[in-house]
Amino acid sequence: MNALSRRHFLKAVSVGGAFSGLTARASTFRASATANGRPALIGGTPVRNQRFPSWPVITAKDEQTWMEVFRTKRWNRLNGTYVDQFEKTWAERLGTQHCVATSSGTSALVTSVNALEIGPGDEVIVPPYTFVATINAVLLQHALPVFVDSDRETFQIDARKIEAAITKRTRCVLPVHLGGGSADLDTILSVARKHSIVVLEDACQSHLGEWRGRKVGTWGDLGCFSFQASKNLNSGEGGAIVGGNAALIEVARSFHNQGRAAPDAGFSWARNGDNRRLTEFQGALLLAQLERLEEQSRVRESNAAYLTKLLGEIPGIQPARMIDGCTRNAYHLYMFRYAATQFSNLPRQRFLKALQAEGIPCSPGYSPLNKEPFLKQTLSSRGFRHIYSEKEIKALEDRNVCPENDKLCQEAVWFTQNMLLGTIGDMEQIADAVRKVQTQSALLVHS
Repeated sequence: MNALSRRHFLKAVSVGGAFSGLTARASTFRASATANGRPALIGGTPVRNQRFPSWPVITAKDEQTWMEVFRTKRWNRLNGTYVDQFEKTWAERLGTQHCVATSSGTSALVTSVNALEIGPGDEVIVPPYTFVATINAVLLQHALPVFVDSDRETFQIDARKIEAAITKRTRCVLPVHLGGGSADLDTILSVARKHSIVVLEDACQSHLGEWRGRKVGTWGDLGCFSFQASKNLNSGEGGAIVGGNAALIEVARSFHNQGRAAPDAGFSWARNGDNRRLTEFQGALLLAQLERLEEQSRVRESNAAYLTKLLGEIPGIQPARMIDGCTRNAYHLYMFRYAATQFSNLPRQRFLKALQAEGIPCSPGYSPLNKEPFLKQTLSSRGFRHIYSEKEIKALEDRNVCPENDKLCQEAVWFTQNMLLGTIGDMEQIADAVRKVQTQSALLVHS
């Protein structure tokens, strides 16, 4: 198992945001040496031939904690203690009063939407650049997702355009803190207060991310997190809802436990609900991994700052900008925009394949969610047609045009969070590979 030691973490963190001239000169030397080589995509030698750190990082503590749950035979949270302890610990870590652990980030969103009484006839403002779960939580309630365009520089919802999308039906703004950063919460909360609508934060990718020194997910009426296998805090599947409104949290707690008024209520029901509970195994894993989340987060931040410095010097590469007010980025994703005009008009897909051949895993990110065929199919289904007229659905389609997001989806490139758990040298190799592809881009266009 490829685990990262404490010594490795502290060594990476100690680099901080300051980079010596010696390191910069060494990087430049390596770049010039590799840039003239034949691209690996067409038979050359790759810049990198080692794997990046694997994920998840596993220690003996994880196995020990898992086996403790196994031996207790109390695997369900209703007769266990680990999920309760995780809820208390996660709330404290985020600086909020309450937490309800759920079976997934999607479950956290669905439970929250129910607790906020969002349903048929309501509109929910959402970004078009996000994972589909954000939208599915709205559609499952037979509410309408209203897409507000992206800010291409930050990859976040363009909060300046939210107010124009509000109608008398708008019930909620559902911003996503994409990639570990933060949406513009100052603007979002101000607009929401002005129009008396609720704010549900999708912080599923932003564990320990901050807005003005306070953790994201704790600003709105409710906030949701995901602990799915790729996430910075990981239990395979899992999620959480956090908030400061005790009454609202209690509704969420009841809904996620089949509508029981209390965990020990037996066959007594207070409301409709579902089974969205986390298991004791997952709660135990999360508690163990929480012990190293802060340390890992600092490594990602340090490496991301250095990588941004290196990539920012390459024409045609534009790292995602953090919005003023975002005081900490969790870096679940490292995102940048690619301009083909600076790479001999090399198509992005060809650029991605060339970078992958150099030993740098990467992806194009999301497609335009507002244009997904399933969305039109869902809105045309019997249930939605029973609630909304054809005219209303057509009007929604006309409103859900996001030209800036369309451009973003043609430019975006992603690196995953585990790559940022590597070394300074790993970051330099990423930049070297990008420079090499750029230098040899004309050859790649014609090969």
